[in-house]
Amino acid sequence: MIHPRNILISPIITEKSSAQLQAQNSYSFKVSVNANKIEIKNAIERIFAVKVLSVNTIYMMGKPKRLGKYSGKRPDWKKAIVTLREGDKIADFEV
Repeated sequence: MIHPRNILISPIITEKSSAQLQAQNSYSFKVSVNANKIEIKNAIERIFAVKVLSVNTIYMMGKPKRLGKYSGKRPDWKKAIVTLREGDKIADFEV
């Protein structure tokens, strides 16, 4: 079993996630590429002591980048949008 801190990499705090998603009681996280929805749900519930209703995941492809004649690609990553039960909040996201 993967430790919950290894599944959740970082929260995604943007204008959209702060205003629109929190109005729907949802939060977004950057998660491990190998994690599935059940592991993400269990990690959120164990770390923040909240009840998760649903988890939506999005596989984000890395963008191609260039520096002069050298070209490369940013790494691929996975985003999870987590919807919580009414009344539950994650205090770290509150502004």
